[in-house]
Amino acid sequence: MKQSETSGSAPSSSGLNRQLGLVGLAATGVCSMLGAGINVVPFMLQRNVSGIGPRVLLAFLLAAVPAILAAIAYAVLASAMPRAGGSYVQTSRSLTPYLGFVASFSQWFGLSIAIGVIGYVLIPFLRDIATALDYGAAAAALETGPVRVGLALAFVWIFVGVNLRGIKLYERTLIPLMVLMFVLGSIVIFAGFSFDHADFGTALMAREGLALAQAAEPVFHFPTLLAASAVLFASFIGFDSIAQAGGEARNPARTLPLAIGIAVVTVGSFYMLFTAAVYHAVPWSYIAEAAQTRDLTAPGLLAPLLPPGWTVAIVGGAAVALINDLPPMLLAVSRLMFAWAEDGIFPKVFARVNERWQTPHAALIASGAMASVGILGSHFAGDFFLGVDLLVTSMLVNFLLMCVSVITLPRRNPKLAARISVLPSRPMQRLVGTAGVLLLGTLLVTQVWKDLSAPDIAWYFRSTPVWLAVMALASLVFWRESRALRRSGVDLDQRFSELPPE
Repeated sequence: MKQSETSGSAPSSSGLNRQLGLVGLAATGVCSMLGAGINVVPFMLQRNVSGIGPRVLLAFLLAAVPAILAAIAYAVLASAMPRAGGSYVQTSRSLTPYLGFVASFSQWFGLSIAIGVIGYVLIPFLRDIATALDYGAAAAALETGPVRVGLALAFVWIFVGVNLRGIKLYERTLIPLMVLMFVLGSIVIFAGFSFDHADFGTALMAREGLALAQAAEPVFHFPTLLAASAVLFASFIGFDSIAQAGGEARNPARTLPLAIGIAVVTVGSFYMLFTAAVYHAVPWSYIAEAAQTRDLTAPGLLAPLLPPGWTVAIVGGAAVALINDLPPMLLAVSRLMFAWAEDGIFPKVFARVNERWQTPHAALIASGAMASVGILGSHFAGDFFLGVDLLVTSMLVNFLLMCVSVITLPRRNPKLAARISVLPSRPMQRLVGTAGVLLLGTLLVTQVWKDLSAPDIAWYFRSTPVWLAVMALASLVFWRESRALRRSGVDLDQRFSELPPE
């Protein structure tokens, strides 16, 4: 049993094992970023941000700028503080324990709900495979509530099991699936650039007897572009999962920043090509109209242009991309819980590590349970974008605090700041941190405004009130647990000036 479970002092060892190499870390980031973000969000965005029209790629490019700044901030802080629950540890040592906890708690909540959303969104891809193979009865069954919810829950808990069995099985599962995802996803890029809007119109008429309606391009409004960028920003959050795995990375001061850079560059390039290919083949006006009545996927949009075999291949690739989201996101959220408990500001049961597999089993099971809530919430709300919006708000706040942490760490904790090996120049750190705060703050304000100004939506279906309620709950938890630590004689200033044990 850990020392922390028998006294108020910090544990001497985390119990985790540094087995995760550069490829596994990069795969963690890549697979967290590719999935719903590439196969669903750029097209369902036409429903969520009305009026974005043909400017989705421009919104993607705008979203990439603050994402890159946040990635640099993560790389800087990860080089100095490579521990499990990276963003929580780094913010709590650079700012205050309270801010570190409540921001990461909302992050944990948002990511856990997003895992459920991904599981729920996965099922329409299976429906599209059944449709392409002319299995009408199976496709109809996959549209029913019990089947969709049951399968989504099954996928989530399968990967909870994979994560429970340790880092080696995690890597052996994730890396081959990542390679398959890129191979099958490349078919979408090739197919999209092989056809144009006229080809799609002809195919749609032949398949469904429908003519393409002509639509005028919506008037450009910069607030609309910002709102779309705020949503698409969620597509770039995978590098956060890399930071959360800091307690299990080999040679972490080098591999964590390098993996973050590889993931951001690789995924950003793939995003642009993939999204451009689909919009090259399918008119934005058709996508905007169809998104109002049904959930769209990239393979489903291209299906009229392709023979059934190719459609099955690209839908399978999209399904693999979604499945790949689950293991790294479960790893990330469970390590946040583990880090809180290791510091003593969350129930100590979540810091327990399985002796055989060296994984935080209680934290993984709790995170899987919260993801299950996300599945049920997506189903009963009738629109998974509540989960997406909640994730965006949580991550924007967390990334903004990470940029602030880059600015404040040398003053708050010079001993840890001296360990920074990425971007060691203090003026450059200030520049990145300040630019990140300004851009991320702009996106956060835009996201909140979009949420609160949407008409005819009950408050409990708006992400901002839900996020505020989560923050209030986190504040209560922090107040209770920190008071208990003080009563047990723990010096909180001392504890949060040092890194948790390896």
